Amino acid sequence: MPDNAIQATDLGGVVHDFTIWGLFSNADIIVQSVMLLLLLASFWCWAIIFDKVMRFKRIRTQADAFEEVFWSGHSLEELYNRIKDRPNHPMAMLFIAAMREWRRSFERRGAAAGPNPGLQDRIQRVMRVTLNREMEGLERYLGFLATVSSAAPFVGLFGTVWGIMHSFTAIAASHNTSLSVVAPGIAESLFATAMGLIAAVPALIAYNKFANDMASYANRLEGFADEFLAILSRQLDEGGHH
Repeated sequence: MPDNAIQATDLGGVVHDFTIWGLFSNADIIVQSVMLLLLLASFWCWAIIFDKVMRFKRIRTQADAFEEVFWSGHSLEELYNRIKDRPNHPMAMLFIAAMREWRRSFERRGAAAGPNPGLQDRIQRVMRVTLNREMEGLERYLGFLATVSSAAPFVGLFGTVWGIMHSFTAIAASHNTSLSVVAPGIAESLFATAMGLIAAVPALIAYNKFANDMASYANRLEGFADEFLAILSRQLDEGGHH
């Protein structure tokens, strides 16, 4: 009886502590490590999500303002001189890269040098390289969201399986299979799977949203590049440098 009383006292603190902290503190060290890893991954995912939401909102607003100025009929040279030293969004970078190649070509050949073969192709390549570089910058950390969304449930499942194995080992050693003995270990183990899902679901939703936002913004940049190239092509046909 004394042994049973001691065992009941030992189990009492565990059985009744089903809070989040209790589930964590009473878990096996491996399960605790899995929980901490998933918690850190979740915090990092939310930091990325917040940063991406703000950045996409900012570059859309900046693109709207830039296109309004671009299509207002102002001189391209005037616009270039105004923003060349402080481009702060991808569309402006695209415009500056094209205008820089345009001006370099005329500076090398001179204003009266006549037709400039290959200039249009060079401008197109420069804009393509700039577009790819800017999109790579926007893609930064999206791979982490994709990794967490796919791997976190399995990491949590590993913690659950390990915790259940540990619980069954403890149950076998105690020779007590009552629900009050089994439930705490199972609950602690399942908490790891829950944390895996908590980390994975927002990461998956955010990744899909940002992937769509990036595709939409890339199409917008490509459309702007094509229209700008058409404007420069017309100026080349007219033989002017405006």
